[in-house]
Amino acid sequence: MLIFKGKHRRPSKAARVATLAGVAGAAVAVPLMGATSASAASVATWDKVAQCESGGNWSINTGNGYYGGLQFSNSSWAAAGGTKYAPRADLATKSQQIAAAEKLLALQGPGAWSCAGAGGLTAGGPSPDLDSSTPVAKSAPEKSDAAVKRTPAAPKHESTPAAPKKNQGHGNYTVKAGDTLAKIAKAHGTHWKAVYAANKSVIGGNPNLIFPGQKLHV
Repeated sequence: MLIFKGKHRRPSKAARVATLAGVAGAAVAVPLMGATSASAASVATWDKVAQCESGGNWSINTGNGYYGGLQFSNSSWAAAGGTKYAPRADLATKSQQIAAAEKLLALQGPGAWSCAGAGGLTAGGPSPDLDSSTPVAKSAPEKSDAAVKRTPAAPKHESTPAAPKKNQGHGNYTVKAGDTLAKIAKAHGTHWKAVYAANKSVIGGNPNLIFPGQKLHV
């Protein structure tokens, strides 16, 4: 439910364990499939899915209930075994998030991500080459007397780019947690496409991506 062409809180967007809701708002039961070697995707494919889901930010946490580059909910993260890496997906490495995503792909198939189409995600891709181990901090090497006498240069710190601000809009309806365009449209006797068309400048390029607090014209 998060891409940086527009902002969202989307029950239908992130990877799920039991059901998925499409942009039309209908719940679709997802059959659980046994994990097989055929249920895999390359790192490049997962990168494309993450680009659609989160703008490619593997450590993103906007407070909307979905975390990391592939926008795991906490329940789907736990079901995919992600908690052995970190409590939430955004606290895990990219490789660890992909490793958990591979398990969820084996359980639910590519339909667990609404960005599967944008990323070309299928269940029959090549297995990714991953190192999902937790990085271990290296201890500083012992310094010689000559090295100790030198004055070390101040380390350079790279600033982390700030997440783009959400476009809040000025409409007559304020988006609440759990809202989708389909849900909003149904409550107002219209179609989600009409709501999206009227608010595309606020939502952006993906109708699944809306945020609590945005004001939409309905």
